[in-house]
Amino acid sequence: MNVILIDYSESYYFREAKIPVPATRSGKFVQIRNKTTEYLVLAPKEFAPYHADIVERFCREEGLSGSYNGEGKRFDIHEPAWIIVGGGKFELDKGKKYIRFYDNSMAYGRFDSKGLKGKILSIGELSDYTADVE
Repeated sequence: MNVILIDYSESYYFREAKIPVPATRSGKFVQIRNKTTEYLVLAPKEFAPYHADIVERFCREEGLSGSYNGEGKRFDIHEPAWIIVGGGKFELDKGKKYIRFYDNSMAYGRFDSKGLKGKILSIGELSDYTADVE
């Protein structure tokens, strides 16, 4: 399965906060899959206070239909080929070439950690990083 990293850090820091993207940052992430591809979608905590914010942005950018549930705590994808696997938090340090995935999402549950370390290292820009999956 193909693995793609989408990081909304540039969208937030560069475009909205008008500051350079920090080398060390943290936030939330969501793991989303379709039949051929797995997406790890990262967002700084200032950009997406909730995991649902990340899913909504992903759907908007990918042209996928979806909506918030009745309570507004989840944004569900309405495309049968897509699933939201789960989510958690991340820490990234470009200087130390380190990335960490941990915790879980209150809205979507825990991400699928099985084989995730290898998947992370298969992503071009992270291939020489140390990856921790807790």
